[in-house]
Amino acid sequence: MRDVGSDKDEDEMTDKHMTTVSQHYFVDESDKSSFSIAIIENMKEEYGLFVWPCSVILAEYVWQQRYRFSGANVVELGAGTSLPGLVAAKVGSNVTLTDDSNRIEVLKNMRRVCEINKLNSFDDLFATITYLLQSSPGSVFITTYHNRSGHHLIEFLMVKWGLKCVKLVDGFSFLPHYKARELNGNIQLAEIVLNHESPEETSTSTVR
Repeated sequence: MRDVGSDKDEDEMTDKHMTTVSQHYFVDESDKSSFSIAIIENMKEEYGLFVWPCSVILAEYVWQQRYRFSGANVVELGAGTSLPGLVAAKVGSNVTLTDDSNRIEVLKNMRRVCEINKLNSFDDLFATITYLLQSSPGSVFITTYHNRSGHHLIEFLMVKWGLKCVKLVDGFSFLPHYKARELNGNIQLAEIVLNHESPEETSTSTVR
């Protein structure tokens, strides 16, 4: 007699071995914007856990129409692996992902792909920045960031949250040589304000 528990363990092991992470790239050479989306999927082509061709096509459409989606409210129905919704979030949409509430494994996977693509942190950060600037009129948010593939995501999020960049400089342009030689990469410094403010209004503001 075969133990039922051992059958379940073997099935879980098989599912684990069939799981992979696929990378999906979105690039526009004309404006040098690009990013990639990592998707955890099951190669058994199981509904809700596999990136279907229709999903790839819809995600590409969202990418090519990204200025239309920037700042829009988007609900992806039957999101599954959520590729189109994740692309929409990357280009600045406020996205809600949905699927069958009985498919717990699918919902868990949706949360995981959001985490590995770091979609929650940037949006929460810009929401906090907006709140603080609204609470302290005339203030300026000053930040540095490593410009990999996130520059255009930051631009989209600024539009979404009603912010604008009034100063953007190369981080190495004012760094002493002896400090610069210890570092590497493309690092930008940005000064960000609420969109209704002008640079003149913020030139004498106190940074808080």
